[in-house]
Amino acid sequence: MLACGSPTGSPIPATGATGHRRAVGLRVRQPQSMEAAKIYFIVFGALTIVGGIVGYLKAGSVASIIAGSITGVLLLVAAFLLPEHRTIGLATALIVSLLLAAQFVPKFLRTGRVMPAGMMSILSAIGIIAVIVAWVKK
Repeated sequence: MLACGSPTGSPIPATGATGHRRAVGLRVRQPQSMEAAKIYFIVFGALTIVGGIVGYLKAGSVASIIAGSITGVLLLVAAFLLPEHRTIGLATALIVSLLLAAQFVPKFLRTGRVMPAGMMSILSAIGIIAVIVAWVKK
């Protein structure tokens, strides 16, 4: 016995009221929290890369461009993993956000400077919260 509706085993085309074929398929919908987290980590990753470049250009800091590039690319990778590989994407984003927070929060508390320590502290904290919200709502 054939699983499909026609004697040849091919699927039966869906037709509308006028007899024309219409598309049939399942809509795969990502939860809004996952889509919001993906967008946030794309923005966070891009800002981190740009921050590393600015740190290099302003202060000649090679460490800044290397660290900014690596963490920024990891955040972008995490963002693009999110829809299909949720656990790996969220874990990567959480680890990078925690590492950045560990680097910048103490520096911000010590110096009080908004750029770059304050901004990166806030972005890292939001990243940690975004991962928790996306994880809870999955």
